[in-house]
Amino acid sequence: MMKTNRLLVLALTMGLGLFVCGCGGSGENSSKSIVLKAGFSTSESDPRVVATELFKQEVEAATNGRITVEIYPDGKLGSDADLISGVVNSQVDITASSAGNFANYAPNVGISAFPFLFDDFDEAWSFVDGDVEVQAEQELSNYNIKVLGHYDNGFRCVTTSASVGPVNSVSDMQGLKIRTPENQIVMQTMLLLGAEPKVLEFTKLYEALSKGEFDAQENPIPVIYNNNLYEVQSNLAITNHSYDVMLFVIRQDVWKGLSKEDQEILQNAAKKAQEKDRELIENQTNEYIQKLEEAGMTVTYPDLDEFKKATSSAVELFANTYDAELLKKIQ
Repeated sequence: MMKTNRLLVLALTMGLGLFVCGCGGSGENSSKSIVLKAGFSTSESDPRVVATELFKQEVEAATNGRITVEIYPDGKLGSDADLISGVVNSQVDITASSAGNFANYAPNVGISAFPFLFDDFDEAWSFVDGDVEVQAEQELSNYNIKVLGHYDNGFRCVTTSASVGPVNSVSDMQGLKIRTPENQIVMQTMLLLGAEPKVLEFTKLYEALSKGEFDAQENPIPVIYNNNLYEVQSNLAITNHSYDVMLFVIRQDVWKGLSKEDQEILQNAAKKAQEKDRELIENQTNEYIQKLEEAGMTVTYPDLDEFKKATSSAVELFANTYDAELLKKIQ
């Protein structure tokens, strides 16, 4: 009798262990505790990090803390390239980075960065939420990347140091040693404008600018302000030369291991985070120009028709890089 009771207790214990620890695949209920590590190259005040804090809150509330999200800003888990590689190689669970930074894995993803493609946020959001962007992102699934949403990084603008002065025209771009991300379209845009682009990871940019290693850099206004680049750059030119969509991504192997219910929770949370990010970016773009002026930057508004003319051949130059059908839709 005692032996039978011991066997019964053992069976119940094993069953409980399976219930607590079991992790069902897609379509199954899961009761396993999951920790997701989200890494970012930018500071905690950056909209992508703020929006992901909302994502964290939504996911943890909807799962009663069974799924938790740990957020690591300031490049604590590495640069943008490191973070994307980390997702590919199952070392980082979640990140958000400019679409062009995924080009090493899926070249078509960066197609929305072509110069002067959009006039405003509504046009840009309509594009990145549409079929062309979906088609451009298809290859990412081959690299363990699942796109949860499209964050926004704003329209990229040029800043310069005091030694070279403000940018008022294309002629002022000639010979500028300018830092860019590892984005071939952005680099080519700078070349067409007469500048000399060089890649440097974002986490090293502030120090490099403080040492005078570059004459200039280009980033969206919220990035310039939230990461204190106005402390090491004196001039801001509102060029809006490239729209910077950011892919908010998760490891595909993690995604596939989630139940359908958990996938729905993460997708809904990502949608709310996307809306939060876009709201922040649009508001900060409009508000931070004045704050940058108050911080001492000289702000100029070059004639963009001149810049558009100088970069009009960009699409043709990438004819052998991007899918012909996608380029046709872009044109």
